[in-house]
Amino acid sequence: MDTLVFLGTGDAMGVPRVYCDCETCSESRNGGLNARLRSSVLIDNGSDGLVIDCGPDWRRQMEEQGIRHMRRLLVTHAHFDHIGGLPEWADACRWMGYRGQLYAPAEVIPVIQRQYPWLENQLDMIPCDEGITLDGWAIETWRVCHGKNGYSYAYRLEKEGYAWVYCPDSISLGEEETRRMHDADLLVLGTSFYYEAAELSTRSVYDMTEAAELLKEVKPHRAIYTHMSHDVDLRKDYILPEHVTLARTGMRVPLGSAAE
Repeated sequence: MDTLVFLGTGDAMGVPRVYCDCETCSESRNGGLNARLRSSVLIDNGSDGLVIDCGPDWRRQMEEQGIRHMRRLLVTHAHFDHIGGLPEWADACRWMGYRGQLYAPAEVIPVIQRQYPWLENQLDMIPCDEGITLDGWAIETWRVCHGKNGYSYAYRLEKEGYAWVYCPDSISLGEEETRRMHDADLLVLGTSFYYEAAELSTRSVYDMTEAAELLKEVKPHRAIYTHMSHDVDLRKDYILPEHVTLARTGMRVPLGSAAE
């Protein structure tokens, strides 16, 4: 059975934030539970892996997991906290003597190419809008609202009767955007705050109170929240829906019907 590994669970700034002395940042600064690298996950099949997103903490994430090579990557969108590690990955591919395979929606690829025009020397950039199959996972992608930050993409992965969705950056999703989230065995959803008081037009990611309403609609069997800012303190007991877990760095979750 494949295993989902949370390489990073933080928002765009990570935790701790350099300038901040709040309780969450102070605790994380001393090696506590709240230390969070930028959000990324690994699908580990025991011999190889497929990673989703490659932020600026990629090298540290690989070192902490003892991973020495990465051949394939899915990208949700081209913001820095999701692609900032691409130059290091490309350089690793160069030294290891193979070309990496980067899968992303077609409209995301030119943005990456403009940001890092030299990456194509080491990486194949492959559109995945029409769906792809990797390691037996049938993978669909679709565009989701990212609020003031424009748009991102979500992924639905299905294998042997098990379906899960990865959606780290979204907010205020409509009916069409949530259609492929319905009745998933697992939904991994970005929730940057427990409750974010800022005006909705200035925001870009769900908070946990809004996410609870989304879960009532799409009804996953289980949900895990990720992409958390320093507003979220893992030492606290939050009021959360049943079968909801807050992700922790290094957390491993079996992906298969036997895990339910």
